[in-house]
Amino acid sequence: MAATEKSREYKTVSEISGPLMVVRGVEGVGYDEIVEIETPDGREKRGQVLEVRGDEAVVQVFEGTTGVDASETKVRFTGSTIKFPVSMDLLGRVFSGRGEPVDGGPKIIPEEELDIHGAPLNPSRRDYPTDFIQTGMSTIDGMNTLVRGQKLPIFSVSGLPHNELAAQIARQATIPGEEEEFAVIFCAMGITHEEASFFRKNFEETGAFENVSMFLNLADDPAIERIITPRIALTAAEYFAFTQGMHVLVILTNMTNYGEALREASAAREEVPSRRGYPGYLYTDLATIYERAGRIQGKEGSITQMPILTMPSDDITHPIPDLTGYITEGQLVMERELHRKGIYPPLNVLPSLSRLMKDGIGERKTREDHSGVSNQLYSAYAEGRDVRSLVEVVGEEALSERDRRYLEFADKFENQFVRQGKDENRTLEQTLEIGWDLLSELPEAELKRIESEHIEKYHPLHQEE
Repeated sequence: MAATEKSREYKTVSEISGPLMVVRGVEGVGYDEIVEIETPDGREKRGQVLEVRGDEAVVQVFEGTTGVDASETKVRFTGSTIKFPVSMDLLGRVFSGRGEPVDGGPKIIPEEELDIHGAPLNPSRRDYPTDFIQTGMSTIDGMNTLVRGQKLPIFSVSGLPHNELAAQIARQATIPGEEEEFAVIFCAMGITHEEASFFRKNFEETGAFENVSMFLNLADDPAIERIITPRIALTAAEYFAFTQGMHVLVILTNMTNYGEALREASAAREEVPSRRGYPGYLYTDLATIYERAGRIQGKEGSITQMPILTMPSDDITHPIPDLTGYITEGQLVMERELHRKGIYPPLNVLPSLSRLMKDGIGERKTREDHSGVSNQLYSAYAEGRDVRSLVEVVGEEALSERDRRYLEFADKFENQFVRQGKDENRTLEQTLEIGWDLLSELPEAELKRIESEHIEKYHPLHQEE
C-alpha cells in the first residue's frame, strides 16, 4: 500500500493537468482537505482537494504543478481544511495571497484559527442594512448612497482611476456622528506590483495603514492561488466584525482576475463550459464571496464590501459584471467619456445604482430632502444627456430654450457635482448644497420630484427671501 494510516502519504500521482493533479489509491479523503506536496527536488507546495471519485482525489495545487513529477512526488493529506490564524495583530500588516506575512514582520500569534470558507449564517439572523456611510464623494453620498453592511461593486474598464477611487473611499469612509474609523481589508487578486505599491503608499502617507490589512496575490503569483485569497481576507474581516465588534470595509480587486482563475481551474478539470468559457457554477461561487458582507443581529460589527472589477471589452453584459450585479445591491459605473473630459471621479450616475439607498437616507438618517434632490438631479441630468445626443444630430441651433437650459445643466452637473479633488472630502450637507445650487438654475415649476415644503425650506431663492 502506498500510504500508512498514520501519515496518509502517497506517491501515486496518476495525472497532471495545468494546476490540477490526480492522486489514485486514496482512502478517507474529504472535500476541501488540505494537501502537502513534496516535489523530487525538495520543494514544498500546498493544495486542496477539489473532488473525490472513488479512490481518486483531484487536487488543486496553489503554487502550480511546475516541478511536480508524477512518479516521485509525495502527497500528504492532512485531514483538515484551510484555517487562517486571526488576531488584532493582523491590522497594519501585509500578507501574501496564501495568508503568509510578506512585510518582514513576525508570524501572527493567533487568538484562534478560523476556516477560510466561513461559518454558515442563518438568513433570519441577518440585520437589514440601514446606516448611512459618508464616503465624501458626491456621486455616491448624494446619488448612490452606501450603507453599512452593503455590497456595492465598482464597474470599471482598463485605464480608468478605479484604484484611486477605492483608496479615497477607504480613507474617507465614516459614519456621521460616530468617531470610530473603519478597519479596511484590502484584497488584491492578480494586480501589478505598481498597483499594490500605490495602495500601500497611499495608506501609509495618509496615516490609515494601522487600520488596514493587505492580502496581495500579484500578477506574477500563481493564478490558482486567487481562488483562496478573497476567502482568507474575508475570514479576517469576519473576525474583526463579529468577534471584535468593528466596522469593516472590504475592497476586493480585481474580481475579473478571480473569475479568470476560476475558468482556468474549470478548464483543467475538463468541465462543460457555460457562457464565454466560464464554469456553470460561476454565479454560485461569486455568491459565496459577496454574501459574506452584512450585519448580524446582536452583533455590533459589520462588513461592507466594495468589489472592483474591470469589464472586458467595456462590456457590462460580460458574465462577471452581469452576475455580480445580480448578487450585489447595485453598482457604481465608471465611464470613459467623463474620464476623457478630465473629470474625476468619472462615475456615471445614470447606470449606477444603490438598491439600499432608500433605506439609508431621509429624515433622522441623512436629511429630509435627500431623496427628492437625488431624484431631481438624476432626472435633469438624464434629460441633459439626451439633449446632448440630439445636438450631435440636429445641431445646437435647432434647440428650444428649455433644451438649452438642460444642456447647460448637464455640463454644470459634471463639472460641479461629479468633479472633485482626489483629496476632497465633502460632507453630505456640502453635496446637497451643490445639488440645490444646480437645481436653482432650473425653473421652479420643473422641480416636480421634490416636496414643495422642501423647496421652500432649502431652495436658495427662498432662503434669500
